[in-house]
Amino acid sequence: MPIARALIRTALAEIGEAPGGTNGFTAELLTAELVANAVEHTSGDAPLALVIELLPGPGGYQVEVHDHDPAPPEVLTRTAPPAEPDPWQEHGRGLLLIRALSSACGHRATAHGKAVWFTLPALPRQRGPQEP
Repeated sequence: MPIARALIRTALAEIGEAPGGTNGFTAELLTAELVANAVEHTSGDAPLALVIELLPGPGGYQVEVHDHDPAPPEVLTRTAPPAEPDPWQEHGRGLLLIRALSSACGHRATAHGKAVWFTLPALPRQRGPQEP
């Protein structure tokens, strides 16, 4: 997942998001979780696609991971709150983190499978001690 984290970090720097800020760390974590889920739950050698889209106005941005498996992610499709994960299990918290930390999340069908996404609001850039 280091490549996914580096890609989201670079994309956020391009749109003016403060590097190392809370939103940047959250975006990196959630992007890594989406990519890890896609790698773990899809089969074959089909490539994944990472899409970062600016939302209109001060809407923030949306991050999507596209894969070739049409099956929706179970945790994002539930309307009831998810059950507590087993504290001894090493997996099963990624999509819960996405639901908890993003402003919105979901999935949609694509022509070749699905896209799983989350959105984060744009945060104003904080001034450093030397900036006017």
